[in-house]
Amino acid sequence: MDAIARVRSFNRTVTERIGALDDGYLARGRPLGQSRLLWEIGSSGDGGAELRELRDRLDLDSGYLSRQLRALEGDGLVRVEPSPDDSRVRVVSLTERGTAECGELDRLSDDLVGGILDPLTERQRTRLLDAMDEVRRLMTASAVEVRIVDPAEPAARTSIAAYFAELAERFDVGFDPGRTRQATDPEFTAPNGAFLVAFLHGTAVGCVGLKLHGDDPAEIKRLWVSRDVRGLGLGGRLLREVEAVASRLGVGVVRLDTNRSLTEAIAMYRSHGYDEIPDFNGEPYADFWFEKRLA
Repeated sequence: MDAIARVRSFNRTVTERIGALDDGYLARGRPLGQSRLLWEIGSSGDGGAELRELRDRLDLDSGYLSRQLRALEGDGLVRVEPSPDDSRVRVVSLTERGTAECGELDRLSDDLVGGILDPLTERQRTRLLDAMDEVRRLMTASAVEVRIVDPAEPAARTSIAAYFAELAERFDVGFDPGRTRQATDPEFTAPNGAFLVAFLHGTAVGCVGLKLHGDDPAEIKRLWVSRDVRGLGLGGRLLREVEAVASRLGVGVVRLDTNRSLTEAIAMYRSHGYDEIPDFNGEPYADFWFEKRLA
């Protein structure tokens, strides 16, 4: 069975086992999509959830989300109102009846999970739970979208600020952006280079920049991955993505530098075919310099 067939078989088993095919999920008279939406609203806290945030978090089409919210409003479970902070932003929150319904969904969901785990031996439960954890991590990794953005965009600015903040925390001598070899926005913009940002449910969770130097090797800079998504292989993916961009731009060799405190980054570069070279840029915070020839 090939990879696509195996994934489809897995999907069929899961959807059948969790009751996703039932018209009334958990015998509550509404489909799984509405029940999940209700739970997400409830988990957002007393202030409710912004519709835009909810749409990004669940990767829902605006029209579909509106229809489902109207159905939940009709049942008296949610209310949609302008945000008290900005009337242009709409916020959805649970009514008292919706809060009670969420509690019942939680109870019934626990019973459903018990029905899955109870027939298994302790060893089988451990295997299943470990496999579920791994599937969740990999499914999250596959949901990350990497795209080229203008380095002046808020997502890029936020990523670079988080990157600088982490360097200040991890470097033995701290980190002052004023001392480092700054790359300006135009240097990360075509035709001089590119800036890539990784997004998960609309939130920036990683970045990397590419700076071209004419016929000389290009330079990879600002590779950062949010702590919230570490362990998903995103650092390696960003490295491969920026290498692919460099190749499309006709670059044959890329270089980068890093600090000795970033041990996981050093290991990643070496495992991805980067060879250590002498100092090529005089970066004051660098202890290691690497180079890779692209295929």
